[in-house]
Amino acid sequence: YSLVARDGTIKHGEFSGAPIWRESKIVGMVSVIRDITRRKLAEDALSESEGKYRELVKHAPAGIYEVNYETGRFISVNDVMCEYTGYTKNELLNTNFYNLITDKSQKLMGERIEKLFAGEKIPQSVEYCIRTKGGEEIWVIVNARYIYEGGRLKGGTGIIYNITERRRAEEEKVKLEAQYHQSQKMDAIGQLAGGIAHDFNNILNIILGYSQLALMKIEKSSPLHADIQEIISAGKRSTDLIRQLLAFARKQTIAPKLLDLNDAVAGMLNMLRKLIGEDIDLLWIPAPNLLPVKMDPSQVNQIIVNLTINARDSISGVGKITIETEKAVFDKAYCAQHAGFVPGHYIMLAVSDNGCGMDKDTLEKIFEPFFTTKELGKGTGLGLATVYGIVKQNNGFINVYSDPGKGTTFKSYIPMHEKEEMTIDEPHMHTEILTGTETVMLVEDDKALLKMSKIMLEELGYTVLTAVTPGEAIRLAGEHAGEIHLMLTDVIMPEMSGRDLQKRLSAIKPNIKYLFMSGYPANVIAYHGVLDEGVHFLQKPFQIKTMATKVREALDTP
Repeated sequence: YSLVARDGTIKHGEFSGAPIWRESKIVGMVSVIRDITRRKLAEDALSESEGKYRELVKHAPAGIYEVNYETGRFISVNDVMCEYTGYTKNELLNTNFYNLITDKSQKLMGERIEKLFAGEKIPQSVEYCIRTKGGEEIWVIVNARYIYEGGRLKGGTGIIYNITERRRAEEEKVKLEAQYHQSQKMDAIGQLAGGIAHDFNNILNIILGYSQLALMKIEKSSPLHADIQEIISAGKRSTDLIRQLLAFARKQTIAPKLLDLNDAVAGMLNMLRKLIGEDIDLLWIPAPNLLPVKMDPSQVNQIIVNLTINARDSISGVGKITIETEKAVFDKAYCAQHAGFVPGHYIMLAVSDNGCGMDKDTLEKIFEPFFTTKELGKGTGLGLATVYGIVKQNNGFINVYSDPGKGTTFKSYIPMHEKEEMTIDEPHMHTEILTGTETVMLVEDDKALLKMSKIMLEELGYTVLTAVTPGEAIRLAGEHAGEIHLMLTDVIMPEMSGRDLQKRLSAIKPNIKYLFMSGYPANVIAYHGVLDEGVHFLQKPFQIKTMATKVREALDTP
């Protein structure tokens, strides 16, 4: 009962009593009233607190639950738990807690529960991947408190926050960092490849040059003729390896031209069909009305041939290779998620196969020089590295899509070039070795290469003056009474560059023509201006026929 005291305060009492009987009649009552005001106030406060707690749980900005770990059943859940999972409250209360956990987190959860039942301590906070009613996977962080009865784990309560966006951001950051480190690694390998190219080119030039000179003096019937041919063949293969390394390093000497990728591919189809054999179908799907790209035609051939060979080698028996082109546009949002990609308009060149495909570990290494999945002796491991380097050198990028047993698709993206009139250069084919009788000044700081080049020029009929240094060349030019028709000079030398030598000699012999040669990669010699339009350049290592043609071109240019 509630009673009003003399001072006006409300008192709560607990009444208990017993009747007084007399002659079978109740004549009175014995009563005891106990003051329970404090207890009642405490009960009211507790009830109010529980109400506030229920409201707090209901409207909290986090999922809150209680679960029985023995049965896996939820005992209670709040509205946010329903919001996170997509289930109604009744559905969740009839759902096994363990069934919400996806395969990504099943092992972790199992280990934690096992330790809890074994009485071991575990961190209260853990991140799980759970599956919603709609099948979506979301990441949550759980802060749990565990309930024990008689020393045994009974259940637990937990607070859950949805951290899906944070996890995605972290995963994207890791992905971008991996892409960046891969790019850095590829650049480092490229720097190494470019650095060794010059020395190897000089050595190969000497090997090939003397071999060809020897071959010119030996009858075809001689047993030595075939042996020297083998030396030349090995030298050419080594030259190709260096060129592929330079292509990977994006330091290959190139002559970009406007071209239509559709025309380039179409012109190679017959050759490609012979390359892949009769058991593999080749499907060509060109996109209409493509704008041109600007790149070296030989590089287009390298991309197509290397990707086609890679596709062919992935197919066992009967299969299909598809080559297609398409227009592509990449915006800033896409490029922000893909390291090394630049917004713009591109032409896509894709080569797909239905071969064996590749696993994740292989995909991470396919563009590294000398990495190959082929058996020993079946490949150099430079084919895809060459493709990577060429695409990068032309300001493009490449994507690879593959799964074991499901084939592979390589998509190369080359920047579109603004529409302008395209001209096709007619090649000048020289079947014979061109000769001459002019005087040539040869400047080369490698004495062995200087000697070999002098012999070559003399075999071609030229009068040759030699100099090991630019200073010696300037002195000889000043002392030589006759005319010097051509200066064949190395680009990079200790005293001064070939271009600086040209400037100095022009004051002494203004009518000399110039032909520059180098084994350095394109980025180095381009700095010295020898790749500029109108400048004659001879790439090391060269053969006598190539030298003859380049010397004649330089001499005959007005």
